[in-house]
Amino acid sequence: MHGASRRDLRRLELPDRVVQLWTVRLLVSEEALARLYPLLTKDEKSRAKGFSFLHLQQSFVLTRGVLRMLLGSYADMAPHAVPLAYGPCGKPTIAIPNHIDFNLSHSGTLAVFAFTNGLEIGIDLEQIRPFSDIQDLASRFFCADEVIELQNVPPPDRERAFFLCWTRKEAYLKAIGDGLATPLDGFAVALKPDDPARLLHVGYDPKAAEAWTLHNLELSPGYAGALAYRGAPRPVHVFPLLDVDHLLTALTGFQHGASE
Repeated sequence: MHGASRRDLRRLELPDRVVQLWTVRLLVSEEALARLYPLLTKDEKSRAKGFSFLHLQQSFVLTRGVLRMLLGSYADMAPHAVPLAYGPCGKPTIAIPNHIDFNLSHSGTLAVFAFTNGLEIGIDLEQIRPFSDIQDLASRFFCADEVIELQNVPPPDRERAFFLCWTRKEAYLKAIGDGLATPLDGFAVALKPDDPARLLHVGYDPKAAEAWTLHNLELSPGYAGALAYRGAPRPVHVFPLLDVDHLLTALTGFQHGASE
């Protein structure tokens, strides 16, 4: 995994069999909201207004607007015109046969966007935060092997181990597109902070797990992240962390307009 230097983002290229990751700090500014809101479809604007709290509305507008701008740059089309479709469990896809596969996640003030070609991927990001009942939460959602493994992690590392486990499991679920249709305790991942990220078994079948690749993502201090996909490991290019305003500046000059 390695970084990529900042460059002109108006026409992004996606090399074959490479995963590109963009991490964006979702700091709210009136300028960013004003530029991104018109890029949303009527349905997306309706979804944004459906959130009860203003910060959730703003987060949705920023995240969906940035996604459209990045997809537009990859697909060489206006961001508002990028046709998004949704799987049975709500996973977004691009509804044109251009071989762009993507996934996104956001937590706290960060969002991460993953792009590759010819491969279903899943990504998850979580801000690490204290819980007084971590072991109880693990017992409710994790499989028995993971619960025992978490108990064996030294207490100072247990919160991080919990979120490493959570993000790896969520990334796998998002990659298969099943959402909550597949129970979290139906498969197991490695969770110790010093161990490599990997899927240990699916339905207690280690062979099924061997078909998958997991990447641990260290995108920003205080966050845990994971990337999952079926197949052999691919190079992962991580672009520098950007503010929304900086990303919009980098994309200045790319043709985009408002949807009706």
